[in-house]
Parts: sequence; C-alpha cells; structure tokens
Amino acid sequence: MEYFAGLTLKNSIKDIIDVLIVSYIIYVLIKMVRGTRAVQLLRGIFLLVITWALSTWLNLYTLKWLMNQMFTFGVVTVLIIFQPELRKALEQLGRGKLFTRSSPEEQDTRHQINEVIKSVNYLARRKIGALIVFERNTGLNDYIESGIKMESRLSSELLSNVFIPNTPLHDGAVIIRANQIMAAGCYLPLSENPFISKELGTRHRAAIGITEVCDAITVTVSEETGQVSLAINGQIVRDIKEESLISKLFEELRPQFKGKSTDWAFWKRKEGGNRG
Repeated sequence: MEYFAGLTLKNSIKDIIDVLIVSYIIYVLIKMVRGTRAVQLLRGIFLLVITWALSTWLNLYTLKWLMNQMFTFGVVTVLIIFQPELRKALEQLGRGKLFTRSSPEEQDTRHQINEVIKSVNYLARRKIGALIVFERNTGLNDYIESGIKMESRLSSELLSNVFIPNTPLHDGAVIIRANQIMAAGCYLPLSENPFISKELGTRHRAAIGITEVCDAITVTVSEETGQVSLAINGQIVRDIKEESLISKLFEELRPQFKGKSTDWAFWKRKEGGNRG
C-alpha cells in the first residue's frame, strides 16, 4: 500500500514501460527457442524450480540443500547448455534482427526464394538446363499431373538434383507451390508469340508460354550459356543478375504483393518487352 500511496503519474508510466519492455523481451526469447531443443531444456529447468520451491515449503532439508547446490552452479550450466541459442541471439542482435517481426508467410517466401536462388546459381555455373515454375493464384494442377508428383519440401539440394543430366526427371519443368516441390518433368504449353527471339529454344518458349496462360512466374537456366532468365505475364528478361532476380521474385511472391500489376518499366529497362 505504501507503494501505491507514493505513486505518481510519471512513475506509473515508467513502470508500465518497464513491464512492457521486459514482457516483449520474454516474448521474443520464447519465439526464438520455440521448436528447438531449448524447449525441452527449459521444461527441465522449470521442474527443478518447482522441486526447489516444494522442498523449501515442506522444509525438506536434504533436498533443499541439494537444490541449492545445483542452483549455485546453475548459471554456468545454463550458459553451457544454451550456448548455441545465446550465440544465435547475439548474432541477430548484432544484425538488428532480434526484435524485427516478419509474418510466417514472409518467412516462407524468403525460404522459397533462398533455396531456388542457391539451386539456380549451382546450375548456372555448370550450364545445366533448368525450368522452374512458381505457382501463384492460378492453380497448376493440370500441369502438375502431366509430370511426376513429388510433394517434397523445397530445398536447393533436391531442386538441383532433379535437373542433373541423364536422369529421369531432367527434362520438363519443376512446379513449386509455396515451400513444396509439387512435381518434376512437367509439360508446359509453348508460346506462340511470333516476336520471341529465334535464339530461344523449347525450354524458354515453355517458360514464356505458361506465363501467358496464367499468373505463374518462371525461372530458366540455359544449358548452352548458363544464363538465367525470368518470365512473368508473357515477358522475359534474359541474363538477369542475381540481385535483380531476388528483388523481383520477392516483390512478386510475398503475400502483400500478390495480385499486384507488373512493373512494366522493369521489363522495358531490362529487355525491351519480349523481343529477344
């Protein structure tokens, strides 16, 4: 009661801010360890605290002494046990990412693009042909059924392995839905646009063709040159650089940009439409 008697508006605001900051830090820490082995370790520590509280309340001297000895060295033990999580938190704090918030959908999009980019770089360096299709609002079930269903979690290693030459799934397209490789060896419609450069082969014509009939996005790796191309809405950018590819994919694939009209200035600046 003495605390409330001397409480001022300034102190009240300060205490509220203090509690909010501590609560948010606890929330971030819980979010960080969720889904890791640290959760089981925290449960074990929680049980030890309950045991210590019961031993104190019931005056179980031997058990209380034992728990006190454990807590004496507990700080060092916790630092050793949680060393990977603490290092990760310090790294994120150094990058300024510890308190940044991103939705699960945005995290999925980042993972999706990151895995595809790693695979594309691997394939491009070795001049291994590839055709990758990103499904968006328009379903691609008809094209998925034309290939070999996989329904596997997207990873750069798996995606790269699909396109290795002289393997059963090398020919055709891979269709990606969210963070899954839905199918490989899929057949796509070829573009009939007469203004497409004659240099482009079947793989690139299929990459453009699927984007003409739906809102899918395609990334193509040329097996002749190793160049990477991006196609959206029947328009293609050839030999697109990695930074531009990442930027455009993230712009088009992240949830808040779905359904957004294409930035035509981007295509004119890069390729001058679909001429070549």
